[in-house]
Amino acid sequence: MVEVYEVTRSFPRPELYGLVSQLRRAAIGVMSQIAEGEGRLTPGEWRQFLSQSRGSLFEVEAECVAAEKLGFITNEQMKSLTLKVNRTGKALVGLIKWVRRLETSKPRNLETPQPRRPNHEASPPRT
Repeated sequence: MVEVYEVTRSFPRPELYGLVSQLRRAAIGVMSQIAEGEGRLTPGEWRQFLSQSRGSLFEVEAECVAAEKLGFITNEQMKSLTLKVNRTGKALVGLIKWVRRLETSKPRNLETPQPRRPNHEASPPRT
């Protein structure tokens, strides 16, 4: 996500509301969908958001290809972005596999931790 923001700073001004906006939105989407999915109630919901995140990652890759073809990014920038997309994709696939295993195991513990209350009965009474 950070590299997408850095690279798109040098895009032509007319692309600000076009490819720049789309690329940045997709890059943020990868991260946001992972986070939102983690907060869901079931592993199945979580996996669905991870799947959406993976789709956004493919979108980032496709838009980078377009940016390179249009001459907005260099071959070196494309190589760097592709490396990061691939690394992120592998990590995401690993996380999806792990969440799939969770779906077939015990349910997630969704209880909100409660603050401990002091046990006043154990204290000697004040006189």
